[in-house]
Amino acid sequence: MKKRLSYLFAALLVAMGFTVASGATSAQAAEPIKIGFFAPLTGFAAQTGKDMLAGLEFYLKQQGGKVAGRDIVLISEDTEAKPAVALTKVRKLVEKDGVHILIGGLMASTGYALQPYVDGKKIPTLYPVMAPDDITQRKRAKWIVRTGWSSSQPSHPFGEYAYKTLGLRKIVTLGFDYAFGWEVVGGFQKTFEEAGGKIVQKIWVPVGNRDYAPFLPQISKDADGVFALLFGAGALQFVKQFKEFGLKDRYTLLGGGTTTDEHVLPSMGDEALGIYTSLHYSAAIDTAVNKKFTVPYREFAGKSASYYSEALYTGGRWAIEAMTAIGGKVEDRDGFLKALQQQTLTDVPRGPLKISSYGNPIQNVYIRKVERVNGELQNTVVKTYPNVSQFWKYDPKEFLKQPVYARDYPPMMK
Repeated sequence: MKKRLSYLFAALLVAMGFTVASGATSAQAAEPIKIGFFAPLTGFAAQTGKDMLAGLEFYLKQQGGKVAGRDIVLISEDTEAKPAVALTKVRKLVEKDGVHILIGGLMASTGYALQPYVDGKKIPTLYPVMAPDDITQRKRAKWIVRTGWSSSQPSHPFGEYAYKTLGLRKIVTLGFDYAFGWEVVGGFQKTFEEAGGKIVQKIWVPVGNRDYAPFLPQISKDADGVFALLFGAGALQFVKQFKEFGLKDRYTLLGGGTTTDEHVLPSMGDEALGIYTSLHYSAAIDTAVNKKFTVPYREFAGKSASYYSEALYTGGRWAIEAMTAIGGKVEDRDGFLKALQQQTLTDVPRGPLKISSYGNPIQNVYIRKVERVNGELQNTVVKTYPNVSQFWKYDPKEFLKQPVYARDYPPMMK
């Protein structure tokens, strides 16, 4: 009898232990997964940040705000497009709010500034927009997964296109004077000059500049094209003043993709018609997958989808897919990071997306031309380069022997 009671007592303890353990697991599962979003929501780049936030919110809404049985809490912070502010806000998200993943950021300089902190804290981080080349090249980050692009990536095919297809031979570049501007211009210069063209002049303007009257008269008359790398209010004003100064009819105007991105394009007029740009997305991509995104997004946000909104929409999906793959166990940071690194998506608005062994996307690059269709301006795709890596046609090891693109690299040809 005593022996039987002992077995019953032991069984009861096991049952009680199992109940306690199950209760703890349920409690943990009930805790929300916290996503820390950071981007400029005020200042000259506010529209880019608002588009980013809207894209992420739209995707999370579509998913019902849950993953693997856990609620998702989105905590957003305004970086004001300043690297120092971004670092402060990211520290707050990690150390005070206890987020499980960071996602966002705009400026390439911010991307570089955050890397030591992110790697030091071992916090899984997605860069859907920040494009500093060296994050996935010479100074590879361990805890950052880039779902966006490297700054020079769309510029490499564009340099060849400008020479071989558009027939341009001498180009003046004008861009924001910081890492993103240097790298976008640098990639274009490298392939344009290797194809046979020449960059005859480089003009750098302060980040956020809104008046181009002091710079436009400097553009060399010994050129047949101008390549501009701008965004936000600066892009709007530049395109407007370029026409006002009588330059639109004199030069073919090209640009980095952000110059005519849909975050500013609806506010432009006929002055934007005919501008060529390159990027890995356009709201005018004519696929069923893209339309499935752009049509309901317009209803959600009250405006056209932009590269910035698609970037966070796709980045949000990337994060949720990784969370699903590990059963929502985001507290296992190493496992979560591995899941983020191993994703491949073939049905996203921009086209197929996979991550290379260097941690940078391999994806389509689109050459776009601004046209008016059904009464609205759009970036019509005129050429698609499939499966473009950050190294273009170059051998990665040979490419990485050169310095990162900088203010004076590549140097001007004599």
